[in-house]
Amino acid sequence: MRLLLDTHALIWWQAKSKRLSRSARAEMKRADTLLVSAVSCWEVATLLARGRIELDRSLDDWLDDMDADPQVELLALSPRAAIHAHALDRAGFHRDPADRLIYASAADLLVPLVTADERIHAFAKKSHPAVRIVW
Repeated sequence: MRLLLDTHALIWWQAKSKRLSRSARAEMKRADTLLVSAVSCWEVATLLARGRIELDRSLDDWLDDMDADPQVELLALSPRAAIHAHALDRAGFHRDPADRLIYASAADLLVPLVTADERIHAFAKKSHPAVRIVW
């Protein structure tokens, strides 16, 4: 099984934070592959530069360590996901472009999305049940 991690889930997983739900942690442990979007890498770099998060090592080392993890697959943004992310605006998805790109990637790949974001939960339940949300 493959799971796509939303950025906060990635950060909490890497930090071994208790903010990651028990069920999300269990599903992530069972997963063959944890997908990490390039969009999340960009978000982490942005949050770090703005002082909103801290890492215990350099950003490059953080990325290298994650890339070396056999359970992790770094995911490029596909052109199809980019187009689908744009279409989410008309479907009522919230305005955050990073969330749109990550959600559209989950839809494109037909993989569950690990996220605590209630707006994403509500959208998936109401408008796009093909994306299973893990939390």
